[in-house]
Amino acid sequence: MKLYFTVTTDLTYDQRMIRICSSLAAAGYEVVLVGRKIKSSIPLENKPYRQKRISCLFEKGKLFYAEYNIRLFFFLLFKKMDGIIAIDLDTILPCYFISRLKKINRVYDAHELFCEMQEIVTRPAIYRSWKKIEKFAVPKFNYGYTVNQPIADELKKMYGVDYAVIRNIALLRELTPVSKPERFILYQGAVNEGRSFETLIPAMKQVDSKLIICGDGNFIDQAKQLVKANGLENKIIFKGKIAPDELRTITQQSYIGITLFDKTGLSNYYSLANRFFDYIHAGVPQLCSDYPVYRAINDQYPVALLIKDQTAENIAAALNNLLNDNVVYEGLRLNCLTARTVLNWQEEEKKLIGFYHMVFQQNG
Repeated sequence: MKLYFTVTTDLTYDQRMIRICSSLAAAGYEVVLVGRKIKSSIPLENKPYRQKRISCLFEKGKLFYAEYNIRLFFFLLFKKMDGIIAIDLDTILPCYFISRLKKINRVYDAHELFCEMQEIVTRPAIYRSWKKIEKFAVPKFNYGYTVNQPIADELKKMYGVDYAVIRNIALLRELTPVSKPERFILYQGAVNEGRSFETLIPAMKQVDSKLIICGDGNFIDQAKQLVKANGLENKIIFKGKIAPDELRTITQQSYIGITLFDKTGLSNYYSLANRFFDYIHAGVPQLCSDYPVYRAINDQYPVALLIKDQTAENIAAALNNLLNDNVVYEGLRLNCLTARTVLNWQEEEKKLIGFYHMVFQQNG
């Protein structure tokens, strides 16, 4: 079975797709992952699946999405495949039309409630455009999966689709203890709207530690301006995008991880961020928003300090608690080491492989 997966991300840094495509390739599928090429893209590493980057004249905004979708459609049109998988809403239209033309199976992989992301839901015109696409396409994808049950429930309520839950959990690797001479705080992932940078950055004025930010996104310029406005240039360091292997090393060296989301947008409220599990697997306690999915995991394995309100004062108080209370910190760290043996990709990928086996066996 030859499967094409489509994303708008730079393939080098998309750990989620690296995991999914590697697992399916190991299970015997012929996998092709199609993404974008941007000016800052570095050469691709060899993987157990094929990779293709599509170059565009535009790199952001509506012109990028229009151009990329057109280029993606014509690229896929001349490829032989048995199934096509749209990753999130921004590649769903070409995947739908290709699946109809080729009479092949289609799958929707919903990492989030796309239209409910803060950068979408707070912009009425953009929201209406994406919502039209969602209403048109999602009901036509009978097969799909998402990262947690609340999102699956919302998709069922909105579109009547019954999607599986496959969480994006880190791969279990051997963890070698490292010394942490500098107790720095780490944010890794997309530097996007809705990640509480407006309060996290000023909170650092009250915290005796450095904040390292590894990632890029649509809020990166504003975040850098906030650092400058608060006079924190020597305390908050932007490292940009980091390759997965190097990022794992930095994460393990960190003292505290950050997983914060604003309350704007249902996607934030029902989020289950990749970094939540990355910190757990590094044995690093984290500060996290007290939202339902994180609360459910933390009730079972207390690995994070949860806060209900992401004000600068609350963030600073919680970070200082983790920095200064060794009993609380050590308890969370030990719980991370226990949780990682249960919450890992080796267990979660069984659901992924079972899902694809069901779809393609069921449909011949």
